[in-house]
Amino acid sequence: MPQAPVPPTSSGGDGGGQPAQPPPGPTDVGGDLPEIAGRRLGHGAFTSGLSIPDLAACLQLGLQPVGFVQGFCVMQWGWSGAGYGPRTGAWRQGWSGYVADYRCPHVMVSAEHRAWGQNYEQPWVEEAWAQGFSAAYGRMVEEAEAAGAHGVIGVVDRVRPLGDLGVTEFHLTGTAVALAGVEASPGPLWTTSLAGQRLVKLVEAGYMPVAFVAALASVRVWASCVTQYLMQGSTAMWGMASPAEEVQQLSEAHSAVRRLVRDRVRHQLSGDALHGASLTLTGREGGEGDQMVEAMLRGNRVRRFDDYAPIDPPVPTVRLS
Repeated sequence: MPQAPVPPTSSGGDGGGQPAQPPPGPTDVGGDLPEIAGRRLGHGAFTSGLSIPDLAACLQLGLQPVGFVQGFCVMQWGWSGAGYGPRTGAWRQGWSGYVADYRCPHVMVSAEHRAWGQNYEQPWVEEAWAQGFSAAYGRMVEEAEAAGAHGVIGVVDRVRPLGDLGVTEFHLTGTAVALAGVEASPGPLWTTSLAGQRLVKLVEAGYMPVAFVAALASVRVWASCVTQYLMQGSTAMWGMASPAEEVQQLSEAHSAVRRLVRDRVRHQLSGDALHGASLTLTGREGGEGDQMVEAMLRGNRVRRFDDYAPIDPPVPTVRLS
């Protein structure tokens, strides 16, 4: 645990600087306090975001909390000339992202009729999101390293928009922990959203957390005439009410965005496994059937280090019988 800080020097009654008194020892904190209270107040303290059961389970693994750490970042991005609109003409040349075209099946077309539509990936949104998440994650890790930790457990990420101007807030928190009895770090600092019994079971299964990973995929739906009619509640051909009909373009956009975000996370794993995966889908209306479909996938990168080996249960300290 970190030691109590030494108070700064103070000025005496004659204006001369006097050396500050050393911090009180375990038996010097208040003559009226019990000895055990004096010991607690005479040493440093730690902060933790863990619940009492999670803290007890982590102590069972030999993990000692050293501090509550966090990282924060605010990112802003908007439409660029190269990013707005479908992938056509010169914009289509050299395009390596996902794109799919949807042609009009109708014979008679008016000037206002949408003759075609398109789904296309938005890598500039994905890269801006990754930059903001990486900055917040890196700042959380820096705080943990400064506290002398070996890892961060119970990581919670909060990613939310601030207003409607393309501003996104990234906030990651966790509890930095150190291995009991280990002075130097045995390797790179590891992170995980797991804590308590979930972390204990992971170690029992022979896996060790490596890093908390997350990625975003974004697909723009530039609605075709068929998609536009269906999103307005009409059939694609005659403009009449339809009891049920699949919106194929939107279905394929959702399938594509899920596949893209899985591929992005798989690239981060580098052969390791993903545990505790969580997939979140969001969509935004663009008018006239247009959509913005985004998928965020987060989870724990884990690596096998041993076969299954049960951990001895903790020794009870209080018996009710």
